[in-house]
Amino acid sequence: MAQTTKSVLVVDDSAFMRSLIAEIVELRSDYSVIGMAADGVEALEMVRVLAPDIVTLDISMPQMDGLAALARIMDEMPRPVIVISAAGSSDLNASAVRALELGAVDFVRKPSGPVSIDLLTVREEVMRALDTASIVSFGKPDLAERPTPPKCRAPEREERAATRVVVIAASTGGPRALSEVVSRLPADLDAAVIIVQHMPADFVPTLAVRLGQLSRMGVAVARDGEPLRAGRIYVAPGDAQVRIRPGRDSATIKIDAADPLSSARPTADPLFRSAAQVFKRNVVGVVLSGMGRDGAEGLRTIRGAGGAAIVQDRASSIIYGMPAAALAAAGADKILPAREIAAAIAGLIASHRRVA
Repeated sequence: MAQTTKSVLVVDDSAFMRSLIAEIVELRSDYSVIGMAADGVEALEMVRVLAPDIVTLDISMPQMDGLAALARIMDEMPRPVIVISAAGSSDLNASAVRALELGAVDFVRKPSGPVSIDLLTVREEVMRALDTASIVSFGKPDLAERPTPPKCRAPEREERAATRVVVIAASTGGPRALSEVVSRLPADLDAAVIIVQHMPADFVPTLAVRLGQLSRMGVAVARDGEPLRAGRIYVAPGDAQVRIRPGRDSATIKIDAADPLSSARPTADPLFRSAAQVFKRNVVGVVLSGMGRDGAEGLRTIRGAGGAAIVQDRASSIIYGMPAAALAAAGADKILPAREIAAAIAGLIASHRRVA
């Protein structure tokens, strides 16, 4: 079978960076640069005219920045977008997380600022991002249907030890799916929620802040030894494994930054297995968009202990690898688009699955 060449539009306000990114893209014969744009306005016009398979996009640009252009692309002409931009400050990290939430497939950090003459040092990251982008599928996100984020969070209820837990695995495409799920969870959910999202460690606090802006529940990065409380969301820190350990008064979070069992951290399988061991049937496991099979074996453990399983459907997944692997290994109680998962979680938590 003949190899299919994927067309790429390169968008960056620096002519030098456009040329360097194009050089990296065309190191492989299966990618071809179809055009180059200097700002978001020009990018939108070229996407309409050229219909590239993949777009690489800078964030900081004149006239229309990358986030505004990305939102328009995803709303009007959905296709895989890789953000290649500077990051490191809190503002730029927030922009990176926002780009992933809007539907960017990946974020590649320019190693030394907006004009990085050493971009070739991250060419393997760029190529991995292109390979990921080449296999994604897109439907329009349902952003307009989200509940309005609370302007003022309701007074917190008296904290109670969690007797139920929801564990969520997400990777590529996860930030978009998580924004759909977290924004719809009810404030009075009678469970703790723990999220494992594969992403660079320094993006995780920004992700937690962003999810907190969308959520009616409290959201924070998980800390070692922290007791699990109902009605709170805990985001696994980067470069560490997160597990649940039993306690006399409350289950607690265990953070292990030197886990010898895995070179990739965080991963969902250890969390899922520990949730099943501690909470038995009072667990809901959720596997969202992502490459690979993280969460599949853990979900099988959860179902084997009597807990419930929810898997994101193919149509709403940017990458269907993790959901497909989870279904093959464990099956699922529900297979749903991202926008319907929160209601399913709430229903399962409120159901007869609780065991005294």
